[in-house]
Amino acid sequence: MNNSSGTNDSTSCLPNAIVMTRILPIMYSIVFIGGILLNGLNLWIFCYISSNKSFIVYLKNIVVADLLMTLTFPLKILSDAEIGHWMLRVVVCRFSAVIFYANMYIGIIFLGILGFDRYYKIVRPMNSSSFQSITYSKIISAVVWIFMACLLVPNMILTNQSPNKTQKQSCATLKSELGIQWHKMSTYISLTIFVLVFLLLVLFYVSISRKIYRSHRKFRRGSNAKSKSKRNIYSILFVFFVCFVPYHMCRIPYTLSQTGFKFNCPLENTFFYVKEVTLLLSAANVCLDPIIYFFLCQPFRNLLFKKLHIRCRSNETERTSKISSSSPGIL
Repeated sequence: MNNSSGTNDSTSCLPNAIVMTRILPIMYSIVFIGGILLNGLNLWIFCYISSNKSFIVYLKNIVVADLLMTLTFPLKILSDAEIGHWMLRVVVCRFSAVIFYANMYIGIIFLGILGFDRYYKIVRPMNSSSFQSITYSKIISAVVWIFMACLLVPNMILTNQSPNKTQKQSCATLKSELGIQWHKMSTYISLTIFVLVFLLLVLFYVSISRKIYRSHRKFRRGSNAKSKSKRNIYSILFVFFVCFVPYHMCRIPYTLSQTGFKFNCPLENTFFYVKEVTLLLSAANVCLDPIIYFFLCQPFRNLLFKKLHIRCRSNETERTSKISSSSPGIL
């Protein structure tokens, strides 16, 4: 989203106009419609769920981050489609793109925290941890929001160069020299956050799956319950991998192409196309997170059925309650 309009100051080296002004806006429009409907429903449902568990506190933060991220899409869509005033592009570069990235990484961090919370809940159920108290959960949540604001808000302030109405500019050309350096630094820190969260999620969920496997062997539970447990556990890791891994694999070379390193025109355009497609996958996370809530959070699922006047089959409810009793809130 950031630096998405053109990859070179020269008009002789620009990405295909049809891709930039037609295809990408249409794809983002589809994601926006799905995201606003699903996250609006999520927010409505979670308003009725009490924040009496750390698990719920973290889920609510993810919902808010996803909703704020979704609300940035219309400006990007209008800007990329070249609809409206030319200053709209400047607004996207200075404000909405930063909000988009801030909330994307807030969501990533909370997925990592959620994984740690589930790890303690399932693998170490006898160990009490202040990390899982409601007070500490709210403090941790506040720290995450403040940290990401301190890291990324300066990108708004330092995108302060005068725009040129007659020239279509990339976001990088609107940054001061300090802004370029801060953008590079914040990009590398964000990438480090992603790598750490990804490695921790793999570690947590390997430990959780081993715990569940041993539990099934010890109590000789049915294969259906075991299969459902594994599906629920790995759904977060699957969504995380699909949405965020491709984008972060290409973000460093693209950022280098925007902040001083010179590549030939075809290579710069290739960086642009790959970056935009993988960023679209990251944006699609706002549509996939609601599916995770449905499968992993029983209070959310039960209340959703109640609000939509859908009656669950009694045997399914009993089976779900048995699984949840062994691992509260996630299985």
